Amino acid sequence: MEKTSITRRRFVQSGVAGAASLSTLGLPTSSQAQNSRPNFLFIMADDLGYADVSVYGQRDYSTPNIDRLALEGLRFTQAYSNSAVCSPTRTALMTGRYQYRLAAGLEEPINFDSAKDAGLPPSHPTIPSILKKAGYATELIGKWHLGFLPDFSPLKSGYDKFFGIFGGTAHYFDHGSKSRTPLYEQDVKIDRVGYLTNLLGDRAVQSIEGFTKERQPFYLSLHFNAPHYPWLGPDDEDEGKRIKDFIHYEGGDAKTYAKMVQSMDANIGKVLQALDLHGLSRNTIVVFTSDNGGERFSKIWPFSGMKGELLEGGVRIPAIVRWPGRLAANSISDQVTATMDWLPTLLAAAGLQPDPAYPPDGENLLPVLLGQSPVRPRKLYFRFRAGQQRAVRDGDMKYLRINENEFLFNVAKDPRERANLKGRQPEVLARLRDDWLAWEKSMLPQKPGLANYRHPADALADHIGRTNPKK
Repeated sequence: MEKTSITRRRFVQSGVAGAASLSTLGLPTSSQAQNSRPNFLFIMADDLGYADVSVYGQRDYSTPNIDRLALEGLRFTQAYSNSAVCSPTRTALMTGRYQYRLAAGLEEPINFDSAKDAGLPPSHPTIPSILKKAGYATELIGKWHLGFLPDFSPLKSGYDKFFGIFGGTAHYFDHGSKSRTPLYEQDVKIDRVGYLTNLLGDRAVQSIEGFTKERQPFYLSLHFNAPHYPWLGPDDEDEGKRIKDFIHYEGGDAKTYAKMVQSMDANIGKVLQALDLHGLSRNTIVVFTSDNGGERFSKIWPFSGMKGELLEGGVRIPAIVRWPGRLAANSISDQVTATMDWLPTLLAAAGLQPDPAYPPDGENLLPVLLGQSPVRPRKLYFRFRAGQQRAVRDGDMKYLRINENEFLFNVAKDPRERANLKGRQPEVLARLRDDWLAWEKSMLPQKPGLANYRHPADALADHIGRTNPKK
């Protein structure tokens, strides 16, 4: 795995001085904020694997627009999603906290069978709600997946506008008001014709045009449903008419998946062009990432595992951030980071702080990104109900448990998690196990019900057990 020290980055332009508490980060003072605070475009793919874009190693097709973001910005090699599935990660993104502090984060994921009160509490501060109070226009285009009406909505959690879907998945063609997974504008079902990825991209272009006219800083969340199943490309409307099971067990193939990712990439290109056209690129921070690891047709290399697993392939994700004039172009960071870090980091870029009543678990990594601070050691905790999975990433070491099977890996030297070191370093295994247990006590209790569930990851656990017998 390619690893390049963060010290390679350079501050491209040093003329970003501020005063008082903001001067050390080169950020605007409060008197300058209205005119100089950056805009934000946060792009989140759905179930995109670590190497599903060409800048991360995909060779079967190209993603030139996502690659452009990396060439003009900074690419992380050790970015993690907070969870191995959708809505818990989105809870962490919105709040900057471990999702297990909220009832919504205990749903893995939120679905139509979840309890009525399963959703992001409107009273909880979020990235958009904090930015909105500071004068930002806020909008979500795409996937919400943090609770259903009437109790939960993007409009109740800080967004001024919403155009997208409430649930975890949607049909790419049949998304009208009478669909099982309808498209909404604000909190009202609407009828639109077209491929969902295109509709979301086109709406983002329109929104950028609107922000330009309003001359107001903005936070635009563009959360694609792609490449989440059902696996339908832009030309697969006839196949879409045949689908009855949205999970699409028997459908899809690698070529269809490639077309879905390429369609998303093309729409990202349209949005980046809109920023260019309106002269907004230089003062807009663009983030691109995924909500968890890849699914059936994803490229995960050099990792193993997939969505729903705490192996690296289930939680290691692509993550790119571009901020022209602030972050060095074509730079690479081996800083370990998680989804919950974006709230404190992006707020810091706007000269703002998280709500002190809800202290984030995520860290403000802006000084590291700006090259003003060295890479920080991180300790990240994970759990997942299926398979009773638990994990700790501490430095290069990772403790993993799947049901009753325990493992210890050096994920820097062994990213595929094949060499179980628990017999060689039992003291490290014990320490990380105890750390996880102590951390677990500070979180809400995990939901019961899957104690006897045999997770697909057990097959790998069995394989590792055979090739690494107990000492």
